[in-house]
Amino acid sequence: MTNRRLYRTLLQERAAHVIPGAYDALSARIAERTGFRIIGAGGYAAIGSMLAAPDIGQSNMRDYAEHYGRICAAVDKPVTVDADTGFGGVHNVTQMVRAFEAAGAAGIMIGDQIFPNRCGYLPGKAVVPVEEMLAKIRAAVAARRDPDLLIIARTDARADHGLEEALARCRHFLEAGADIAKPQGVDRPEEIARAIAEVPCPFMATLSQAARKREQDISDLRALGVAAISLPSIGIFAAARAVRDVLGTLAATGLLTSVEQRLMPLDDYYDLVGLQRGLAQEAEFQAEAARVLSNQQMRSA
Repeated sequence: MTNRRLYRTLLQERAAHVIPGAYDALSARIAERTGFRIIGAGGYAAIGSMLAAPDIGQSNMRDYAEHYGRICAAVDKPVTVDADTGFGGVHNVTQMVRAFEAAGAAGIMIGDQIFPNRCGYLPGKAVVPVEEMLAKIRAAVAARRDPDLLIIARTDARADHGLEEALARCRHFLEAGADIAKPQGVDRPEEIARAIAEVPCPFMATLSQAARKREQDISDLRALGVAAISLPSIGIFAAARAVRDVLGTLAATGLLTSVEQRLMPLDDYYDLVGLQRGLAQEAEFQAEAARVLSNQQMRSA
């Protein structure tokens, strides 16, 4: 089964699969090694890791495609990615879908914010007219080459236009061909229950550090019957704190011994990045090249 088909299958289980957010290839590998079946790669973490900046729409499609490609190449699990607003109109959406599909994404999320996109938990966002978003969804569906590539349409209408508008947009998104419709900011239990009842697709919940206030935990969402729970920023927040704390201690003490026990052991790191596998492949290729050359020399002698 391909990763894209597996992603679809897992969402249909409606088993509250947890999707940790990776901010680079190494964090994605760690997520895979710790047992998660789906990995997320979003704009918030991408901008933080690539630019050390907040997610307020300052990157571009090609940067994201390269970034997501490295993450997808590092793991053998479905990776679902964020495409912001699609980076423009329908022609931009077409190019984005082709690029993200080539990068290896199993799912692509497109939002209905005006350009430039910003994190849904930040002020200053607004949504485009629904017909503009519907055109983008149709363009995305038409652009994909693999029918198993999941097109996820997200609306940020909840914040400024209310729950009714958000749910109505989600239904329109599905009618336009989206595989999943996600009402961003629908976090309260009673609102999630309504979304599950009124929007005919698996519900993808979000637990983001950017939300500041958390309404519930994973067990609460599982009890509501959600299909998946995305934690898009957990990886970068964990890494940022760990690096800050270790380097802060090192700067304060001037002693490597003060932080050594908080570092990953060398052998664990080499196992994580596949050093022995790489060395074995190198030796195999060299040995094969030597055998071929020796055979050629024997035939010509």
